[in-house]
Amino acid sequence: MLLFKRFFAKIFAFFIVNKIKRSYHKASELQNKTLEYLIKKGKKTIFGIDHDFDEIKTHDDYIKKVPVRNYEQIKKYVERIKKGELDVLWPGKPKYLAKTSGTTSGVKQIPITNESMPNHILSARNALLFYIYETGKTNFLNGKTIFIQGSPILNSVNGILEGRLSGIVAHHVPKYLRKNNLPTFKTNSIEDWELKVDQICEETINENMTVIGGIPSWVQMYFENILKKTKKKNLAELFNEFNLYIYGGVNFLPYKNTFKKLIGRQIDTIEYYPASEGFFAYQNSQLDKSLLLQYNSGIYYEFIKTNEFENEDAKRYNLSNVKIGTNYVLIISNNAGLWAYNTGDTIKFTSLDPPKILVTGRYKHFISAFGEHVISEEVEKSISELCEIKEINVREFTVAPMINPEKGLPHHEWWIEFENENIDIGFAEKALDKSMQQKNIYYKDLVKGGVLKTLKIIAVKKGGFNKYMSSIGKLGGQNKVPKLSNNRDFVNGLNNFFNQ
Repeated sequence: MLLFKRFFAKIFAFFIVNKIKRSYHKASELQNKTLEYLIKKGKKTIFGIDHDFDEIKTHDDYIKKVPVRNYEQIKKYVERIKKGELDVLWPGKPKYLAKTSGTTSGVKQIPITNESMPNHILSARNALLFYIYETGKTNFLNGKTIFIQGSPILNSVNGILEGRLSGIVAHHVPKYLRKNNLPTFKTNSIEDWELKVDQICEETINENMTVIGGIPSWVQMYFENILKKTKKKNLAELFNEFNLYIYGGVNFLPYKNTFKKLIGRQIDTIEYYPASEGFFAYQNSQLDKSLLLQYNSGIYYEFIKTNEFENEDAKRYNLSNVKIGTNYVLIISNNAGLWAYNTGDTIKFTSLDPPKILVTGRYKHFISAFGEHVISEEVEKSISELCEIKEINVREFTVAPMINPEKGLPHHEWWIEFENENIDIGFAEKALDKSMQQKNIYYKDLVKGGVLKTLKIIAVKKGGFNKYMSSIGKLGGQNKVPKLSNNRDFVNGLNNFFNQ
């Protein structure tokens, strides 16, 4: 039976992957058809009537009629949906409202419809099919799979189910995969994250785990707990067939060394780019870390250059006229009723045929207190390089500006939780600063010009980030530590928590 399952998986992967590959050269054309389909479906909705969808024939028309919006600007439509109105953003009513923590809007409730749900499921599936097609590896199908995720318990709002995206997706795992999936529904429903991780350990400790997925910081917590329980040196000793880790939402590079130590060997990884607004891209090759944009899945993409985003006349590009290497803010319209919606994510293209991207950060997550505009990609790569130089393992980090120090020049503070003992902080500061000056010319000019002094590391005691996140009710699930901020709100909270 297992041999047949693995053989069938290879045949299915061959069929699906080649079908997708044949569409690569038509990506821009398929995007145009997606926009036509979305406008046609949205014409008789309240939003469509408000924005003269009847008059939209081209992308240029769409730009004129539908301005870019953030969640706060569509919230009035979401509130009407919650009150039970039909045909508000999309025909009928959504099947789900996905709750997600916004960086500027508090809790957001993003609609998911019957039409948009397959995008979330099939994209995740197709990433695995590409992996099978390229590597020929199917052994992971023999064992158990676990995704460290949010609770699958859903509430009802006027007949619409509401919950975290990961919890919603848990209800749509194909039947043929469910018997291999852990944890149980009961364990997955535990709200207390530390208790949940402890119970997940108990359920998986004697299983043949072959695939593990989730946000790196929370999966790391699971790894550490289960190793402590079993007194094993690493995961390889416990799960000798564990060879595939799947992650998304956070750059894995800064955690790579720590995971290698915890696992005890090099394993394959697949990166997903999921969001409540849609599953935008996934890694389709072990030889290339960039992600294949999902251009034929009911999502229409627009892109605005990050350095022009605040301009009133900022140009909105589509797949036909983007360029490789330019940093863009990602704007999406989809078959759940989001229209020219600002995701807040920034990306850049590494290829156009097929369209492949790297996620470079969040538009609001940057430091530019003095015009330096440091972005997540630069910080994460610098951390990764430091880890490689000295075999340093970083558990978690965040970066914020120190604008008014008690003495000396302003500078950037890097709050880092190290795994290693006796870190040479002075060496680490110099290495990080050198790396940042190489990556960001504006930062270099400010340091060389005596406006900023070189960065300073604040060492956070082990377990500190998790304790603080737990104290503010954001431990686990889809919650993430902000990698950098243009203010000190997060680091002040972290500092106050440990100095109470």
